[in-house]
Amino acid sequence: MANKKITFDPEAGASYAANFTMLGGANFIANFEVVGTSNTAFNLEGYSGSSQMTKSVSIGSTGYPAATFSVGITSAADGKLQVSLGGTQTKTIEEGRYVYDVVVSSGNTFYRLVDGNILVLPGISSISSL
Repeated sequence: MANKKITFDPEAGASYAANFTMLGGANFIANFEVVGTSNTAFNLEGYSGSSQMTKSVSIGSTGYPAATFSVGITSAADGKLQVSLGGTQTKTIEEGRYVYDVVVSSGNTFYRLVDGNILVLPGISSISSL
């Protein structure tokens, strides 16, 4: 499980970059604490989130999402959210480098909070084989 404290400035329009490693067949969980430029919690009250990863977003890419994460606001007032994907889903993702982002929205307001790369490594052992 990864924990990241990110600084987000809605006026700047730029997302925070965070890279991760995902192990095939294992649960993937990333917890984010979002703070504003004054280092106070970015209030996520009334927001919902979405997140996907894909192999490429280059021009001409016919890429489709390799996975859609579950996004949960774990403490809106404290600016905390969790992005996760279960082991059953990570097991089906091919080894390689992917790009992802996390978007939150409330009504007509959309913010791309985080983006980056995810390196997917294949699982070798599994509980069922032991």
